[in-house]
Amino acid sequence: MLDVRSGRVADVDLIVDFQVRMAKETEGMDLDRETVTRGVQAVFDDPSKGTYWIAEQEGEGVGGLLTVPEWSDWRNGTVLWIHSVYVVPEARKQGVFRALYQTLKERVEASEDLCGLRLYVEKGNTRAQQVYEAMGMDGEHYQLYEWLK
Repeated sequence: MLDVRSGRVADVDLIVDFQVRMAKETEGMDLDRETVTRGVQAVFDDPSKGTYWIAEQEGEGVGGLLTVPEWSDWRNGTVLWIHSVYVVPEARKQGVFRALYQTLKERVEASEDLCGLRLYVEKGNTRAQQVYEAMGMDGEHYQLYEWLK
């Protein structure tokens, strides 16, 4: 059985490991673990930055993601952006992302302040795109552009 809970400071090492593994798997990037650790810790130091969510199976962290709030003046509410999705390989295709997503969707549906969920996905990650589409999400409205220092 899967349990989903918000992340805790005690999860920092697990979350960092998820981030490092996810970047390597999806984009071939080797992230600096010390930088990622400071970045993850920053979310716990300042909860306005976001919230980590952890999926556990028999008490073991098997997946996680970060939600980051974005104010929508069009909707007079907050959209939660889903970032940094990771599921350990041995737990894939077992409903881990579905459980995380369903928890967030239920929170949005029950809230007067939250109005939706969004995420971005690397263009070549077609497996993830298929999962998101199966959950009822669509990628038809926007194309993401960015500039990063």
